Amino acid sequence: MRDILERFEIEGRVVLCEHYGSGHVNDTYMVVTQPRRRYILQRISTRAFPDVEALMRNISLVTGWLRANEKDPRRVLNLIPERNGGTFIKTREGDYYRVYDFVEDSVCFQAPCDEKTFYKSAVAFGDFQRRLSDFDASLLSETIPRFHNTRSRYAQLREAMKKDPLGRLREVAEQVDFALSREEEAGVMVDMTDSGELPRRVTHNDTKLNNVLFDAATGDALCVIDLDTVMPGLAANDFGDSIRFGASTAAEDEKNLDRVEMSLGMYRAYLEGFLFSCGDILTDIEKQTLPLGAKLMTLECGVRFLTDYISGDVYYHIDRPEHNLDRCKTQFKLVLDMERKWDMISGILKEMYPKA
Repeated sequence: MRDILERFEIEGRVVLCEHYGSGHVNDTYMVVTQPRRRYILQRISTRAFPDVEALMRNISLVTGWLRANEKDPRRVLNLIPERNGGTFIKTREGDYYRVYDFVEDSVCFQAPCDEKTFYKSAVAFGDFQRRLSDFDASLLSETIPRFHNTRSRYAQLREAMKKDPLGRLREVAEQVDFALSREEEAGVMVDMTDSGELPRRVTHNDTKLNNVLFDAATGDALCVIDLDTVMPGLAANDFGDSIRFGASTAAEDEKNLDRVEMSLGMYRAYLEGFLFSCGDILTDIEKQTLPLGAKLMTLECGVRFLTDYISGDVYYHIDRPEHNLDRCKTQFKLVLDMERKWDMISGILKEMYPKA
């Protein structure tokens, strides 16, 4: 990796470069130099992000906008330029790399440990929405076209079912039936966007708790990270992705589905923090669709895991042969629990926002 790192404007001599984190898509490394500085080196997955130039332009535009009005450098990711002034390099082998400053004195949580932490992550993502509310979302490229277009995701599922390259379709009849029985509802927010009812904003599109860094001393949210999927999207989708990941009572790949439920306490905490931090930027309809965003993002994610399993695990990193199927099952169980608790979920929103 030394020859790669030498092409970036990092300080000092590299003394350590080792795998870091637990991301599903990119390969991430911790880099330490002497005199002591720390950096994050990433090999960008071209399978997930074929247009690396557009991806890095998005990140550069968004971080530049955020940094322009931010005094604390730890609150915005900082790209380290390569020696010719660009934001990434391409190797002879066709691999793409980038380097970020490491955000010192920060911690990252893989799962919510309590409602207070989850609330703070909601403040971080709501603040991200608010600070970018005046940014022209049309300037950003769709690095993954139709990323949260659930109608497109269902089309991909049907294509995977048609091809069935590994003969796995017969194993997942129950999951396929669950998904297809909810296909029409899954496209509701896509239709509302197409009709102009829901505005397209600059959205993060991967708002898991582990994409927020917290100050190690104070415990407050510092910085939103993993900006690869920043592009035009819906506020309700960002809200919903946080809920499907953080308000679940079990891990995303939990095998024992009896452990999988939606925590109403965690939902309430996140909703309160998100509405507070967004302030007055959200329209009435956007606020009203927040619970629907939680359900549909969970359903969509389950469909994506199911599609990848049928297709032969070509997108997500897996640690075991049925990893994507296990992930799919947890998402569908969470959808089912949301449906059972829908009156309570809707009621919590009405308490905080009576117009809902």
